[in-house]
Amino acid sequence: MSPIPVIIAIDGRSGAGKTTLAIELAARLREHHVVSLFHLEDIYPGWNGLATGIERYVATVLAPLRRGEPARWVSWDWERHYDGASRLTQPAEIVLVEGVGAAAAAAAPFLDAVIWADSPDQDRRTRALARDGETYEPYWEQWAGQEDEWLAIDDVAARADVRLLNLADGAAPAEVLQALQYLPALARVLLPELSSRRGLQLRAERIDAAPEAARLFEALCGSSLNAVWLDSSLTEDQATGGAVHAGGAAERSRFSILADDGGSYGQSVRHRSGRTWVSVGNATVKTEGTFFRWLDGAWGGADLRAPEGYSCEFTLGWLGYLGYELKRETGGSDVASPTPDACLIFAGRAVVLDHLEGAVWLLTLDTPEAGDWLAAARAAVAAADGSRNPGGGGVGLPAEGTTAPDFSARDTEAAYKAKIAAAQHEITEGNSYEVCLTTALTATAVFGQLDPWQAYLALRRSNPAPFASFLRLAEVTVASTSPERFLRIGADGAMRAEPIKGTRPRDADAARDGLLRRELESSPKDRAENIMIVDLLRNDLSHFAVPGSVSVSRLCAIESYATVHQMVSTIDAQLRPGMPRAEAVAACFPAGSMTGAPKVSTMAILDRLEAAPRGVYSGAIGYFSLNGATDLAVAIRTLVVAPGTDGGSALSLGVGGAITADSSPHEEYEEIRTKAFGVLSTLGAGFPQG
Repeated sequence: MSPIPVIIAIDGRSGAGKTTLAIELAARLREHHVVSLFHLEDIYPGWNGLATGIERYVATVLAPLRRGEPARWVSWDWERHYDGASRLTQPAEIVLVEGVGAAAAAAAPFLDAVIWADSPDQDRRTRALARDGETYEPYWEQWAGQEDEWLAIDDVAARADVRLLNLADGAAPAEVLQALQYLPALARVLLPELSSRRGLQLRAERIDAAPEAARLFEALCGSSLNAVWLDSSLTEDQATGGAVHAGGAAERSRFSILADDGGSYGQSVRHRSGRTWVSVGNATVKTEGTFFRWLDGAWGGADLRAPEGYSCEFTLGWLGYLGYELKRETGGSDVASPTPDACLIFAGRAVVLDHLEGAVWLLTLDTPEAGDWLAAARAAVAAADGSRNPGGGGVGLPAEGTTAPDFSARDTEAAYKAKIAAAQHEITEGNSYEVCLTTALTATAVFGQLDPWQAYLALRRSNPAPFASFLRLAEVTVASTSPERFLRIGADGAMRAEPIKGTRPRDADAARDGLLRRELESSPKDRAENIMIVDLLRNDLSHFAVPGSVSVSRLCAIESYATVHQMVSTIDAQLRPGMPRAEAVAACFPAGSMTGAPKVSTMAILDRLEAAPRGVYSGAIGYFSLNGATDLAVAIRTLVVAPGTDGGSALSLGVGGAITADSSPHEEYEEIRTKAFGVLSTLGAGFPQG
């Protein structure tokens, strides 16, 4: 008896390209494995034999192979329309079975993975008849009817681990093989493929140039369905508001990253409530389990070293957002969100702008198309260089002839103040020390009323920030001007969190503006809020830190931005060697500055008071690099655009503040108005009344 094989079924309707896919996938797998291949068309008993063929296949092929025994089965003679010769299929390390019904419900207990291949109906018919010619044409409708009848009661596509839109362009085998590597059931057998994925090489070029970032992003990623711009839009001159020192806004504003999911290794991932979908070209693989465990497998273990003279920690990898509702994995309750709980892309190529040195770095994995991409990127940098229009064309919102979005508040002023009182009651009862209460402003934009890209360009010009970002992730667009770092872990394991607690508005009058800044600096209440979050983050970092390495290098410093003064602290630590980095991120998630303290009990209070998901807002935005580094911002000052009704868009802007025992409801409400001002004013909108 042979060892138990891994059995992978390739199913789909007739003409979806299953046979070609199976043959080519088997050829790729045979580089490292012994592979057997079985075609169901050899066992169907005639043109009306789908159901019977599935029964024969399960009983005489799958059952013995699953036991590691040879499968003896009776073939069908399509010319004589009768049973043909007896055949033998040997077990192997991997067995591929393909054909209509390969993953039928009766077969499911014997299978380790299911691939569902699909194609447009007309393409399927054309392919099937081209393959089988006149033999198949008289029976097409009869066979299609059997497929319809079977699939009406057996939804194989819904159960599939990998779904493929097979365009017959030659890309499917490589895409499917990459997708299969994410399945835990195949992790052991596909170790050689996983090892080769982790042995990638980096090609890098430096160009001395200062291109206009918005024009460069449009040139490189403007047509990409999934693209990310981590945009340090705060220039060196703007970052001098009392923050030019290590850990200040200037240090956080050095690099910008522009990337999409194009190229051989480009991928995208979304996660909702315990399910993760990874898309590799036209193949999508679904897995069950927590997101941070998935992230540890996808991010951990890689070691792509930075090129000589390159100072940024990003050496390609995953970029995007983690939504607040991932708190279900870190001690919070399970709340469903209308937007995915996490959306990331894998960038196998990217452009990094070094604003300090006036340099551009082109990074790409060493793939066959790397040379062409580098040439195109060089040309784009040259075309965008020397622009004297850093705001992206002077675009303002609302555009002429349109109306500004009409925002409404989830909570009226009276309702929000009542929630403040309820939060203070929880504090009085000893259930929390600080409650970071939030609400949301929402609006509907009809088609043509708001362009998220133009909105972001206006936001970055009116409210520049060290952690600004623009994310276009298929169904969700995020435009953020966040000033706050959530967590950085360097390739060397150095950890840093920089919470913001305490806000005052800016004033056009210099004397009044200085007074507001000094008022924040000397406020006992704001200092108390900040220090409580510092203590919380010291605890979060300590779970994975070298004992004794946690320190506070900056406490209650004031940083000034275009629309607000903020109170910021810096906590540093050193990650213990060998610790899983994704779990270190999870230990700090969500940001304590967006929950309050103690974190777990306060999150439960917030769930009751807010009675709504936060979505992207108060989660994190940033990257997970292939050298083990990560840098994540807190998702605040963030406009989220998702599909709405009637072809329009649903807009959401979260705002909030920390509630303590001595908070003034009036001042807290004015604070959320201040925090919303930067985004709303840029859109030409006002804070909702009432």
